Amino acid sequence: MPMLEDQLRQIMAEETARLHAAPDLVERVVRSSRRKRTRGRIATVATSLAVAAAVPLYLTAAPGAVQTSVVSETPDPSASETLGPPAIDDTPAPRSEPANLGDLGDGKAFKHVRVGYLPDGLRWSHWSVDFGDRYTTSWNYDGDKEGFYCVQIYVYEGEAVQEVDDRVQAHRDEGEGEEVTIGDRTGYAVVEGVGEDGMKGTPTLFLNMGEQRRAEIMFSPVYVKKFPNAKAVNRELIKIAEGLTADD
Repeated sequence: MPMLEDQLRQIMAEETARLHAAPDLVERVVRSSRRKRTRGRIATVATSLAVAAAVPLYLTAAPGAVQTSVVSETPDPSASETLGPPAIDDTPAPRSEPANLGDLGDGKAFKHVRVGYLPDGLRWSHWSVDFGDRYTTSWNYDGDKEGFYCVQIYVYEGEAVQEVDDRVQAHRDEGEGEEVTIGDRTGYAVVEGVGEDGMKGTPTLFLNMGEQRRAEIMFSPVYVKKFPNAKAVNRELIKIAEGLTADD
């Protein structure tokens, strides 16, 4: 009996030796994963590889017959993870609110500028944004920061001035808008964002407040409807620009 068992072990060892993966199998799996980019296919191939590498775990002998049992090892779950693409964390990063200008009271003074004139009936919206070299706030009817704006002023300083100058020059090159004079300062009035469908855009006045400062004064397209015509809108924009002064 021991001799028979030794012979069986020898036969099974020889059979098992032939159960090996092809030399280029792993390379083919990697190429396939690059083409398909699907984790399921890679997991299937990895499992097949594990089954192909099965080893005999036990043998049983019954009277008058010899049985061999080959049991595959349980596939290592890490095998498919190794071959598959890395997991991607698509959890959105928490959004942080931009810095604001704090409590501006009536909103007539914000950071480095002071507003001397606003059309009647407008209140500070309790909303502002401060990006350092550019900052803005707005005014509406009810002072609600969630409400629609009526008038908004954006101030640019330092290196940010170049951005405004480039935009104004682009309007000049396109023949849009017109030069305006506000006391001893210069400005440029234009309606921005006029769509091809003929919808009204945003009446805007760019004010030169000095070498390192520009102001962009805007009326919302909705607010504009309360004025009888474009000339009346421009008059109000110029009044706001006249009253806009540096506070530093």
